Amino acid sequence: MDPASRALMQTLPLGVRDTYAARSEHSNVPISTLVHRRNGRRSREEQAQRQQYLNREEEKALVQFLLLMSNLGHPVRIKFIRLLAYSIARQRSTKTQPIKPPGKNWPKAFAERHPELQARKVKSIDWKRHENNVYGKIVEWFDIIGQVLQDPAVLPENVYNMDETGVMLSMLGSVKVLVGKDDRRNYRGGGVKRTMITAVECVSADGRALLPLIVWPASTHRSNWTTHETPGWHYAHSENGYNDSKINLEWLTRVFDPQTRARANGKPRVLICDGFGSHETLEILEFCLTNNIILCRLPSHTSHKLQPCDVGPFAPLKTAYRDQVERLNRGGIDIVGKEHFTYLYSPARDTALTKRNIRAGWAATGLYPFNPERVLKDIPRPPVEVIFPEATLASTSAADIVLQTPITPVTPVTAEALTSLHNVIKQDTNVPDETRGRIQKLANAAQISFAERALLKDRNRFLFKINNEAKARRSTRSIVLGKAKVMSFEDLEEAKVRRAEKDKAVAQKGQRGRKRKEPALEVLPPSNKVARTGGVIASDNSPATSWKIPVAKMY
Repeated sequence: MDPASRALMQTLPLGVRDTYAARSEHSNVPISTLVHRRNGRRSREEQAQRQQYLNREEEKALVQFLLLMSNLGHPVRIKFIRLLAYSIARQRSTKTQPIKPPGKNWPKAFAERHPELQARKVKSIDWKRHENNVYGKIVEWFDIIGQVLQDPAVLPENVYNMDETGVMLSMLGSVKVLVGKDDRRNYRGGGVKRTMITAVECVSADGRALLPLIVWPASTHRSNWTTHETPGWHYAHSENGYNDSKINLEWLTRVFDPQTRARANGKPRVLICDGFGSHETLEILEFCLTNNIILCRLPSHTSHKLQPCDVGPFAPLKTAYRDQVERLNRGGIDIVGKEHFTYLYSPARDTALTKRNIRAGWAATGLYPFNPERVLKDIPRPPVEVIFPEATLASTSAADIVLQTPITPVTPVTAEALTSLHNVIKQDTNVPDETRGRIQKLANAAQISFAERALLKDRNRFLFKINNEAKARRSTRSIVLGKAKVMSFEDLEEAKVRRAEKDKAVAQKGQRGRKRKEPALEVLPPSNKVARTGGVIASDNSPATSWKIPVAKMY
C-alpha cells in the first residue's frame, strides 16, 4: 500500500479536525496527492503493476509454486515459467483482447523482481539419491560409523576408503581459447576414444594414497600397455573392464594388505567401501576377519554424499587426466589408446591425489574430523507428521442454540468477478477506512488462491495426461510380432492384428474341446507272485509281515 493510501486510512489524534491539511501534516504526504488518491487516481506503483502480465498476488502464488516444486525435487525449468504464467492469466476472462503468453524476457524480469528466487544450472540425479530419500540412511550411517571411529584403538592412519573410478581414454571437454575475430567455428579437432578403464584407488584419513590397481577391458595382458614404468602398480583384466569379486579379493590380498599391514602394527584397520556386491563375498569377509580388518559398507545411494573418494580427489583426478590428454593432443597424437594410459594417468595421480585433496574429501563427508552436520546441513529434513488433537464439543444447552437462516452472498468464481466486487466495495462511501484495509487483504488472499488453483489445475491436467499414456504402455502385453530386420509401423500394426486373431482362435478352440473320459480301473486277478518284505519272502496268500525303514537313533 502506498503512503497516500495509508495516510487516508490512519486515525487522527483526538481533538484534531479531519482535514486534508491535518492528514498531510501527520503523514508528510502532499495535500494534492491525498486529494487525487481520494478521488480514485492510482499510485505510480499501482499503475506499474497494472502494466505487468501478472499482478502482485498472482506473482506471489507463482513464487510459492516454484519453491514448492523445488522442495519436492522437481524444480521448474525457466523455459516453462512462461507457460505457468499463461495458465494463471488464462483463468481471468478478458473481453477486450485475447490473452497471450508473456514475452521471452518475462522470466528474467520476474526473477529480478523476486530476490528469493535464483537461476542456476542443475544436473540430473537418480531419484533414489535425492536428498528427500537418503536423510534417514545418512543419520543411521553416522550413528554406526561414529562408534567405530571413536574407538581409541582406531587411528586416522588406519582408516581407508576404497572406490573404483572409470577413466575414459580420450574425451576432451569444452575449453576457452583465443582465435581470430573472424573465426566463427565453435569446435576444435580431437580424437575420441570412449574405451573405459577402471582404476581402483584407496586413500587414508591422514592424506595418503595407496598404489592403484588398473583393470583393462580385455581378456589378456598386452606388453605394450605397460611400457611406462609404474613400480608397485597392479593390473587386472575383465571382459567389460569392470571390477568383480575375484579381482576385488586379489586387490585386498595383494594391494591393500601388504601396503597397510606394517603401518597398522596389529591395530585394527577400517576399510570403508560402497555397497557393490563384489565387495562382500564370503572369501573377502573371511580374510578381513582373520586379519583384523573392519569392513564398513556405505548405505545404498549415498556415495555421492558419504564417499571420501567421490567427494574429494576423484574430480581433480579426472581434470588432471584430461589435461594430460590435452598435452598429448598438442603434441600431434590424436587417438589415445591403452598404450598411452599409464603414461597419462601416472602424472595425473601425482597432481590430484595430494594430501590436501584427500583430507578435504574426508572432511566434506563428516568423517575426519567427525562432524555429521557437515553433511546433514545441506539435506532438508523430512517433514514431521502433525497430529491434530481430537475436536471436543462444547457443552451447550438446547436453549442457547438459535437457528438462523444464513444469508449467502453471490460468490465470485473468477478473478474478474472478484475484481469487480472489490471495485464496488471501494466505491461504497459508507465503508469505514479500517474495514477497507481488511477487505483489501481479503481480496489479495483471494487472488492468490485463484492463481494457486489455476497452477494446480494445470499440474493435475498434465499428470492426468501422463498417467493415461502410462496406462496404455502397461496394458500392452509384450509379444513377438516378427523377426525381420526392419519393419514399418504399418507392418507392426498388421502383425498385432494377426496375432490377436490367432490368440482368439486358440482360445475359442480350447473352449469347444471336450474332456476325455478317464478309463475305468481294471481289476487284476490274484496272482501267486511272492513279495519281499523286510527280508522275509511271503506269498500273496500268506499274511505279509510289516517292514519298516531303519531309523538312526540320536544319542
